[in-house]
Amino acid sequence: MNETPATVLIVDDDLPVREALSSLLRSVRLKTECFASPQELLASDRIDAANCLILDVRLPGRSGLDVLDELRELGLKLPTIFITGHGDVPMSVRAMKAGAIEFLIKPFRDQELLDAVQAALRLDQDRRREEDAVNELQQRLASLTARERDVLENLMTGQLNKEIGARLGVAESTIKAHRAQVMRKMRAPSLPDLVRMADRLGLGKT
Repeated sequence: MNETPATVLIVDDDLPVREALSSLLRSVRLKTECFASPQELLASDRIDAANCLILDVRLPGRSGLDVLDELRELGLKLPTIFITGHGDVPMSVRAMKAGAIEFLIKPFRDQELLDAVQAALRLDQDRRREEDAVNELQQRLASLTARERDVLENLMTGQLNKEIGARLGVAESTIKAHRAQVMRKMRAPSLPDLVRMADRLGLGKT
């Protein structure tokens, strides 16, 4: 079965540029969605399902940098490539600090853009894989009872079963039983694996 092609969003107020970029990306079997303005992009329901964003720095009404800031505020982590015909060092630095993965100055070679897009797609794939893994861990965590959650949080501090039992006011044998249940429900092969899982979930962090 063929994989669904990745989707690249293109935002540029210049129609010929949008068409040229879309044609180039479709030539390497990528899907594209084009927008003439930030307003069109932000009104779209396709942003979260997309895999990469190509964004012109200078857009009517607001800059591409402002658009990227707004996307970040909305919790959207789409890997972004900036393109511009009027780039300068301060602008490129601000773009990178905002989370852009590349800053291309027109005219750029087709291969430069394709390389940047491939890098963005790899980042997006890694991000989605990590989010899926964390979501799975959260479901496992939700299956724990309140007491098992207490035991897990105390295990995160490096305490022994006896110490946890004293702290929670239960027998050491009871802690051992709860610990075994925690390991089973979290599908942790070992205590270090369990600690790493809990760390990825942000447990024990202030």
